[in-house]
Formats: sequence, C-alpha cells, structure tokens
Amino acid sequence: MASPRRQPRSRPETLAKRRDILDAAVEIFGSKGFTGGTLQEIADQVGMTHAGILHHFGSKHELLLEVLQHRDETDVADLEEQHIPDGMALFRHLVRTAFVNAHRAGIVQAYVVLSAESVTDDHPGREFFQKRYETLRSEVEHAFRVVCAERGVTAPETVDLAAASILAVMDGLQVQWLLAPDAVDLARASEFAIEAIVSSVLSPVPSPLADDAQAHQPSRSTV
Repeated sequence: MASPRRQPRSRPETLAKRRDILDAAVEIFGSKGFTGGTLQEIADQVGMTHAGILHHFGSKHELLLEVLQHRDETDVADLEEQHIPDGMALFRHLVRTAFVNAHRAGIVQAYVVLSAESVTDDHPGREFFQKRYETLRSEVEHAFRVVCAERGVTAPETVDLAAASILAVMDGLQVQWLLAPDAVDLARASEFAIEAIVSSVLSPVPSPLADDAQAHQPSRSTV
C-alpha cells in the first residue's frame, strides 16, 4: 500500500521558519561575523540541516543580505507606510530608533560587526552598506533642507557634513555601548548628539574651538 502523499508546507509555516533562521543568523553573524559564522551553526540553532538552510536562502551570501534587509525593516516597522519620514520627523525617528536599539543588543551587534566587515575586499555586504549610507545621507540632507525651508533659513553648506556626522555618531555610539553598556547611555547620548548637530545647522554660532583670529572669520555654517 502506497504511503499517503505528504502535504506541502503551508506558507505561514515557511515564513515562520525563515524568520527563525534570520533570528539565528543575526545572533551568529553578530557574535562571529560573516566569515567566522557558519551555516551549520545557524542550522543547529534552529534544529535544521545545512541543506535545509540552503533550501530557504540559496547561499550564505543571500542569507547575509536577507539579514541586513531584515534589520532595516525592523527600524521602520512601526512607521506609516513603513518608510523613513521627512523633515523634523526624520530626526525624531532617528532618536526613537536609538532608544529602541538600546533594548535589542543582538541586532545592533550584528549590524556593527557586519558593517565593519563590509569595508574589507570582496565582502558580500559591501555594496549593501555603500548604498545604505548613500541613501541615508541623502535622506538626512533632504530633511535638513526641508526644515530650513519651513523655518525660513537658507540651508548652509554644512548640511552634507551634518548628515554624515549624525550617521557616524549614531553608529559610533553603538560600538561604545556594546563594549561598555553600563558606561554609555546609547539612547540619551544619541539624542544629545542629534539635537546638537541639528541645532548647529539651524542656529549656527561661532565655534568655541576657534582661536580669536578664526572667531572673526565667517563660518561655513553661517546662514
């Protein structure tokens, strides 16, 4: 007698299993990096075989890109249309993200490790991070110009510097926080830095770091 034909796995089960794999990959890549972490370690964590992981994601490279995309999607999951807002709402969103990140060390660690690894030659995540930073800098620069226009301020030349600085401060504070979570308040330090940079664009003042001669020279941030 022939055995009953096995029913194909339902889509909800498949999606749930993929999510389990992504969560495990975040943990493994976060602790060991892309190069050090193996598919077998990820498979063991979710009770699957190496071949089972490949069935869902095709390759380790594809899994990495899915992990990175998954991380970005969690940042905008609670936003309308799941897209980063514009204007002052964008800066408030960045501050909220820092507060959320303070409660998800695993995802933050994976992002920090993989973004640092991506600067190495032939890393499969390099193009992702290049495009990600390019897109984020552009969105933050545009938000600055929107806020300046709303407040009747001529957008200064420092907008591009401010955009890059906000992203750098947020990512740099994540590294410090992961290394010393009791000494660095990720959320409040990020909020302080973002507010300071936004204020420097909207209401520039002479730099306290300048000497007397420089203090009388026009600043690039003068509006």
